[in-house]
Amino acid sequence: MRRTRPAARAGQYAALLAYLVFLAFPLLWLLSTAFKPPRELGSLHPTWIPRHPTLANFRQAFDEQPLLHAALNSLLVALGSAVVAVLVATPMAYVVARHRSALSRAATGWVVVSQAFPFVLVIIPLFLLLKHLRLIDSLVGLVLVYVVWALPFALWMLVGHVRAVPAELEEAAAVDGAGRLRTLVSVTAPLLAPGIAATALFAFVTAWNEFFFALVLLKSPGRQTLPVVLTHFIGAEGVADLGPLAAAAFLATLPSLLVFALVQRRITGGLLEGAVKS
Repeated sequence: MRRTRPAARAGQYAALLAYLVFLAFPLLWLLSTAFKPPRELGSLHPTWIPRHPTLANFRQAFDEQPLLHAALNSLLVALGSAVVAVLVATPMAYVVARHRSALSRAATGWVVVSQAFPFVLVIIPLFLLLKHLRLIDSLVGLVLVYVVWALPFALWMLVGHVRAVPAELEEAAAVDGAGRLRTLVSVTAPLLAPGIAATALFAFVTAWNEFFFALVLLKSPGRQTLPVVLTHFIGAEGVADLGPLAAAAFLATLPSLLVFALVQRRITGGLLEGAVKS
């Protein structure tokens, strides 16, 4: 047993290291490509580290496309989607978690099933609905679409977090005279901070990276989001301007990484620890 345990632990660390390398490879290769001059990009023997690193790809990317304006559009859409999804999903999750019935179980099952729907299946009804509401080619309409798309998974995530909150806390608040709304806002919501942070992160990253809905619903160049603008680096014949595309794509990944770095402590903080004394 003493011999097998170190060997098993070493195997686990090796598997974890291989998984980390698998996850980091696209980002590292993207970063390497962004700093390579055109001659190295066309080399038959590519290298990890650029021999002659340059910032020309970044300058060319900003000169060719309105990246800052597109990034601002993406930021507004992603933040709006995250905030609205959390505000709507939190009370819904509370009701589903605390009032268990056949209806709540059916709603939870529908949430899981709805995640299997492909984008193509819902794009035509959404397009017709937004056209009727005059929200085509509008960032507000795109926010509504992202909220609807993220809400089922956000609800499913928050239901588990609500059920983890001890019911004794809500009972104590009721004894003190607090109503349902006051209990949700003052007692339950602060304890849901890790779950709310994870849900907001999911909604933000989903909206920031989404391409299909933005391509179909946004027509004006001034309203296009960053994923749509990145496709402009690909020519009519399908030939990509690889250097500027890699530079712009690398910059587009930074906000998601920054948001995750800011909220990861809230996700793993374990705010429920010590909430109820045994």
